Amino acid sequence: MRVVPRWALLSSGCAPVLLIGGWVIAASIEGPAYNPTTQTISVLAANGASGFWVMTGALLALGACHLLTAWGLRPAALAGRVALGAGGAAALVVALSPVPSSGGSLRHGSVVVVGFTLLAVWPVLAAHRGGAAPWGLRPAPSIVVTALMGLGAAWFLIELHLDGAPGVAERAVTAVQSLWPFVVVASCLLQPDHEESPARPDGDPGY
Repeated sequence: MRVVPRWALLSSGCAPVLLIGGWVIAASIEGPAYNPTTQTISVLAANGASGFWVMTGALLALGACHLLTAWGLRPAALAGRVALGAGGAAALVVALSPVPSSGGSLRHGSVVVVGFTLLAVWPVLAAHRGGAAPWGLRPAPSIVVTALMGLGAAWFLIELHLDGAPGVAERAVTAVQSLWPFVVVASCLLQPDHEESPARPDGDPGY
C-alpha cells in the first residue's frame, strides 16, 4: 500500500498549471495596459481589473490544491505539512483580499509575505533524515530549494524597491513554490515499494 494517495499527484500537479495558466489568461484579458515585467500578479486580481475573476479563481484553486496536497503528503514531517497547508490558506486569503484599483493594501501585502514565507520554508520543515526517505523529502534537496526560494524572494523585493522587473521575479518564485509539492509527491510515489517511508515518532507509519 502506498503511503501517498495518487490523488495527491493530481492536486499537486494542478497547482502550477492553474497558477501559471491563470496569470497568462488574466494578462491576455487585461491587454497592453498590463506589463508582466514591471507589474505583479496581484494587479491582475485587483478590484476593477478586466481579468480579476480569472486570477482570483486561480489563486483560490491554488490554495485548495496546496491544502489537499498537505493532507495527502503523509510521509512528510508534520511541521512541513502544516506549513504547506497554511501557505495554501494564505493563498485563499490573498484571493479574497484583493488590492484596490489604485494604491496598495497593508492586509494584502502582509498575507502575501506570510504566504511566501510558509511556502519557502515548508520543504525544510517536511524533510526527513535517512536514506529511506523519498528523494523530495531528504535534507539536501529540501535545503537547496528553500534557499532558492529565499533568494528569489530577495530578488523580488529588490526589483520592487528599484522599480525594476518585480513581475518577472515574482513569477519565478511563485512558479517554483507551486511546482515543488508536485516534485515531492512524485518522488514519494516513485519510491520502490520495498523502501518504507520513515515512521512517525509515535510509531504510526502514516497510513
